[in-house]
Amino acid sequence: MTVPTDTELDALARTTGERLLAARHMLATAESCTGGWIAKAVTDVAGSSAWFDCGMAAYSYEAKQALLGVRPQTLETHGAVSRETVVEMVSGALVHSGATLAVAVTGIAGPGGGSEDKPVGTVWIAWKRRGGYAKAEVFHFDGDRDAVRRQTVASALAGLEQHIE
Repeated sequence: MTVPTDTELDALARTTGERLLAARHMLATAESCTGGWIAKAVTDVAGSSAWFDCGMAAYSYEAKQALLGVRPQTLETHGAVSRETVVEMVSGALVHSGATLAVAVTGIAGPGGGSEDKPVGTVWIAWKRRGGYAKAEVFHFDGDRDAVRRQTVASALAGLEQHIE
């Protein structure tokens, strides 16, 4: 994946918003490694209040637990950057909001923090519709911190397409 520009992220957010509005969905975001960038991208679109409910930037373990209901055992056993954690994050975003669709991201943007098992650029993204099952996918992005975060935002928004009726 190439690193998306601000213009490309804006276009993707606009297209996603149009589809969410047409399907009468409200979106919630639960973000760790992007620190609220997905929410920023969608709220940069005028009129996004018609399809965006809320965004939660939960960076620490404590915030993931308090804001999103991620279980301490999940974090202790699997770590913050895992399928199990991102599924609990996306589910928690729906529980703690009025949204009908949510996206969650957690990963290692770098430049530090990576390991052999989870190198810098490892990102888990999950999507879920209210009443449905979460779909989670792992990505391995290249580049510096900004590049990893940009690719995460783009992939999170693009993945919503599969969950909008």
